[in-house]
Amino acid sequence: METFRVAHASTSNWQQTANACLAQLGDIPAQANFGFLYVTDLLARDLPQILAFFKEQTDIVNWVGSLGMGVCATSQEYYDRPAISVMLAHFPTNAFRIFSTIKSDMAEFSEHQTWCTQTDARFAVVHGDPSNPKTPAFIADLAETIGDGFLVGGLTSSRGPHLQIAGGLTEGGVSGVLFSSQIAVTTALTQGCSPLGKKHQITECQDNVAIRIDDRPALDVFNEEVGEVLAREPMRAAGYIFAGFPIKGSDTADYVVRNLVGIDPENKMIAVGGYLNAGDTMIFCRRDIRSAYEDLVRMLRDIKSRLKRAPKGGIYYSCIGRGVHMFGDNSEELKMIRQELGEFPLVGFFANGEISNNRLYGFTGVLTLFS
Repeated sequence: METFRVAHASTSNWQQTANACLAQLGDIPAQANFGFLYVTDLLARDLPQILAFFKEQTDIVNWVGSLGMGVCATSQEYYDRPAISVMLAHFPTNAFRIFSTIKSDMAEFSEHQTWCTQTDARFAVVHGDPSNPKTPAFIADLAETIGDGFLVGGLTSSRGPHLQIAGGLTEGGVSGVLFSSQIAVTTALTQGCSPLGKKHQITECQDNVAIRIDDRPALDVFNEEVGEVLAREPMRAAGYIFAGFPIKGSDTADYVVRNLVGIDPENKMIAVGGYLNAGDTMIFCRRDIRSAYEDLVRMLRDIKSRLKRAPKGGIYYSCIGRGVHMFGDNSEELKMIRQELGEFPLVGFFANGEISNNRLYGFTGVLTLFS
């Protein structure tokens, strides 16, 4: 297979949607031995039948994927409607290994470690369950376990069960597929927020609550950064202002974004969607459509400059806060990818957190190209 095969559709029921995808795929190449499958959460109860359908119709047994509130394909986004996005690929049979599922501790991954060492496997596509509090730690531990490896993927976004696909159906933890060094990939990340001001240091905190920043009441520092209007009406900051945590050692100024989840005006404290440590560096960020657009274009041009040949196919994981909510309802985010990189097979979904390298991000897009 010189290039992968992609199909996507949305109809009133899963059978029609799956058959429409199958028709788009055409004659299944004999070499095809791997499938990526993303299904909107409105079809969650039908996912067992959908997976069985594609296994039977394609004779492919190796599948990975996830539910999402939205899914995407080449230049097309499907959000809040029944939809399927599928891509067929070919990889050497000894160049990938599906794992399912890390739920309790990394000992559940131990059976794959010998294979990783023998094949120099340092890259993985992973899906995580947002309801498992250990998921962020599993992401970091998995990257370390496979020799400081690089992960891409996303957390399942669903208003029902957080089902994933890793050979068969699974849920409750982290699952996915490992790739050996035979598989060439190019990957990059784009941010959806932009810093408001300077970096600060958390000087006193408890759990996820910042008590003092720069040795001053946390809320005073916040109010200075967001300006007079939002300082007078802090509830207006919800969904617009976020806490950002720069990544130590990053040469691309990456930072992890977390929601602001509470403000205590009386005690001048703020709460964020993640645990804090005294000494952490913190910045305040705003959800900025213009900056997000510019950074997406920057990322696409950067990844294009690193490609040695046209991609066989790609996968894209974007935040559920991006897509239609940030770029509009005409699939603009996916169309920008096509505009900068040309037409190629692409699938993915809108996630409840995006995975890049060894950590969990928010409000980002993660693009990976196979070549």
